[in-house]
Amino acid sequence: MLEILGLLADGFTIVFQLQNLLLIIGGCALGLFIGAMPGLGSVNGVAILLPLTFLVPPTGAIIFLAAIYYGAMYGGAISSIMLGIPGASTAVATTFDGRPLAKQGLADLALTGAAFASFIGGTIAVILFTFFAPPLAHVALVFGAPEEFALMMLAFATFVGLGNDDLFKTLFSICIGLVLSAVGFDIISGEPRLVLWDIIGFMHGVNFLVLAIGIYGIGEMLWTVEEHVLGGGKSMMSEANVTVKRTITNIKLLAKTWKATIMGSFLGYFVGILPAAGATPGSLMAYGVAKQISKEPEKFGDGALEGVCAPEAANNAASTGSMLPMLTLGIPGSPTTAILLGGMVIWGLEPGPRLFVDHGDFVWGLIASLYAANVFALLINIAFIPVFIKILKTPFTILAPVIFVLCLIGGYAPTQDMHDVWLMLAFGIVGYLMRKLDYPLAPAVLAIVLGPLAEPALRQSLIISDGSFSIFFNRAYAGPIMVVALLLLFLPLLKMAYKKYQSVRS
Repeated sequence: MLEILGLLADGFTIVFQLQNLLLIIGGCALGLFIGAMPGLGSVNGVAILLPLTFLVPPTGAIIFLAAIYYGAMYGGAISSIMLGIPGASTAVATTFDGRPLAKQGLADLALTGAAFASFIGGTIAVILFTFFAPPLAHVALVFGAPEEFALMMLAFATFVGLGNDDLFKTLFSICIGLVLSAVGFDIISGEPRLVLWDIIGFMHGVNFLVLAIGIYGIGEMLWTVEEHVLGGGKSMMSEANVTVKRTITNIKLLAKTWKATIMGSFLGYFVGILPAAGATPGSLMAYGVAKQISKEPEKFGDGALEGVCAPEAANNAASTGSMLPMLTLGIPGSPTTAILLGGMVIWGLEPGPRLFVDHGDFVWGLIASLYAANVFALLINIAFIPVFIKILKTPFTILAPVIFVLCLIGGYAPTQDMHDVWLMLAFGIVGYLMRKLDYPLAPAVLAIVLGPLAEPALRQSLIISDGSFSIFFNRAYAGPIMVVALLLLFLPLLKMAYKKYQSVRS
């Protein structure tokens, strides 16, 4: 323990060098605005700015890119809350309750909650990273295809078994998402599947951000336009003002969300350390579990503060967790850390267990920089809240076209294919109709995120076991996770049976 604290202190001496400190502040500020831009996100931001890092030493380079990564995790919540457009896939769960809070005139509460939850999630994750890196890396290595599929099933179960929505509508929404996630090429045979009318654009599958921006960006805009027209031309957007008194009140309200924030932090971190899982499944799972442990689950989807804090804590914790397998095993835990891994190789650093011994200054400088980046990202985010609030004061006739243009950019940016822009517009109409018919949107989004992760894990597991499903129950980690997932999946049916039994008795 004392040895670790000594190494961490050495890391802080590197961080507090003027050049590195400026790189952290600049990286956090850049990341904040990169994360807030729909369709850009941390992956593109880090990839675009990677060449700039060759102007500084490797330690300064990784500190700068890690700060961008952290800032982008914070920034993704901004457009989700202010405009209803997910800045990145990691911020989709924040849209579920962040946007309704903004429309109720509580945008400052949502933004403050997102910032503080991100800070707490990041801090807890860095502490776990500092003291428990080697054993957690071994746990992550044990997770094979069966464990990954069990974890994906648990994520689905949090939405099916814990929701208060209509069960059959929820299942229908999940099925729609799973079908869309299967569009493209079969992962085993390589044959095209669900390529509608032989349109070439479907060959690369349905991009997750295209669906999310269509449903939550275009769909939300259509819904708001309808309310605007029915409201006699008045804006349906409530304004919010930032004052010292309101800020103090908001911080007091945040204290009530501590359970959801702590849960999201730990859950996000442990999902983040799993290779190829990343922050998006972690944030969605945290949202589902937060709904379960809440005293008022019926508020979720209509502006529950826990619904903002839990996923924000989870995605920031997961961003730190995903660095652990990258450094200790040389296995990237997310797309962004895959780019960071490429940068490390270019800088002549070989990730793996020897990295902590051969390049201790580099590793501990990076770990110490995560503490500093977390603090600076929080301060920058809080400082800019009044600027973000001014967006809500923009007249609706100006705001609607701006949202539409941002959605178009967000839909085009990931693949630079006009097919996806048209697809996004179609999803916008579908999202609007689903909302009119009271179908839950979140399960469809969850399914298209987890579908591409769950399918290869399922098929690899069945190949290993010669088609036997027992592989999901006779392994040390997969078995308990799968049992919990199945219990949660059947929970609604048990509730329905119990209610029917009670009505028969009475």
